[in-house]
Amino acid sequence: MGSELSLLTLFVNAGLTVKLILLVLVLASVLSWVIIFDRSRVLKQARQAAEIFEHRFWSGGDLSALYRDLGQNEASGSGLASIFRAGFKEYVRLRKIEPDDTMAVIAGAERSMRVALSREMDRLDANLSALATIGSIGPYIGLFGTVWGTMNAFYALGNLQQATLAVVAPGISEALISTAVGLFAAIPAVVAFNRYVDQVERMHNRYEEFMEEFSTLLQRQGHQ
Repeated sequence: MGSELSLLTLFVNAGLTVKLILLVLVLASVLSWVIIFDRSRVLKQARQAAEIFEHRFWSGGDLSALYRDLGQNEASGSGLASIFRAGFKEYVRLRKIEPDDTMAVIAGAERSMRVALSREMDRLDANLSALATIGSIGPYIGLFGTVWGTMNAFYALGNLQQATLAVVAPGISEALISTAVGLFAAIPAVVAFNRYVDQVERMHNRYEEFMEEFSTLLQRQGHQ
């Protein structure tokens, strides 16, 4: 029906400034969904990799053999595997240099694991700040478009001798669409950001717990 609200019609009839704002918001929405799907994939893979590695690590096998096996696996360049490799490599190196100073060897291994942990966390939370930005400024950008469009609608009334609701309504509708699109871009970004921040924090805690347990295991091995 001709009286039905058409987003395409509202966009076509909107002013140049409102059109630019709508395009910016649409691009921001597309970018946020790309980040959402990418982070979902990365975090899912990190959880699965952690489960697989922990199963192998606690199976009771030789740590040197596990280290060699991981060196031949490209997937070991991230997650718990990368933290283990960094710590165990430094442990073996320092053990050769200072075989009698167990605490210094453990401290060096822990420093290497901290560096690997920092790199892993940077990988997991990459682009989450973009989601936070889109979620925080999207509604305000849309509101700016609404204010601008409303100003233009009322300014156009000054050129008319008789102002009626039928005359004002199209211009106001074109202006309000900016707020709607701004919310459409912001809400998924905010929801995804909060969810992924929680998941990243859980992974961080999981990695730190492993590091503590691995350090304890290396201490026992060093005193043998």
